[in-house]
Amino acid sequence: MKPTKIIDSGLLAGLVFLSLSSLSAYASETHTEQALKHAEAAVKAADSKAIAEHAEAANIHAKTAMEHLSAGSKSLDDVIAHAKQGHADPAKKSAQEAVTHLKAAQ
Repeated sequence: MKPTKIIDSGLLAGLVFLSLSSLSAYASETHTEQALKHAEAAVKAADSKAIAEHAEAANIHAKTAMEHLSAGSKSLDDVIAHAKQGHADPAKKSAQEAVTHLKAAQ
């Protein structure tokens, strides 16, 4: 019985690794890219249920991208305000936050 448990554990570990690998590949896409892929899939879908599911997923990613754009814009406002006051370090920190949000929104 012990060899079976070892095989089961190995199989489980392999499945977990495969799932995480797939997830990391999916997660590396930006929200805009994911929104576009789902919108394109909605165009190609054969039935109304699939169309709706893809449209809902596209909309979630599009809204998330917009939230990142809004946060990026706010961070850029902070950069300008700090820089005009001569506060270089806080301006750089806000600039890095802007970069992070703008990359996530792409």
